Amino acid sequence: QVQLVESGGGLVQPGGSLRLSCAASGSIFSINAMGWYRQAPGKERELVARITSSGNTNYADSVKGRFTISRDNANNTVYLQMNNLKPEDTAVYYCNTNLRLYYWDYTRYDYWGQGTQVTVSS
Repeated sequence: QVQLVESGGGLVQPGGSLRLSCAASGSIFSINAMGWYRQAPGKERELVARITSSGNTNYADSVKGRFTISRDNANNTVYLQMNNLKPEDTAVYYCNTNLRLYYWDYTRYDYWGQGTQVTVSS
């Protein structure tokens, strides 16, 4: 069984910063990509940032230059540093990972964290 444990959400004023963390644990052979998605009330879940095992990244246009994704491969952990936060960044942020469970199984599985609330408000 694989678990993703997120932390770091909260309430912050506009212009402030937060750092989200997500640690994957369990029976994991290898992790391909890790990423962060968010879902605001009444909106669909959207990709915020994603990072591959080799370190390639991609970001939503709305967060480029403000958010930075990074990962610690040794500890199966992904981070999202969020700077200059805006009210429109308010959402539940979900960690996602795409991984292989066993060396003999080339199937890749997607797992999701439980979500962490980020609220940007004065």
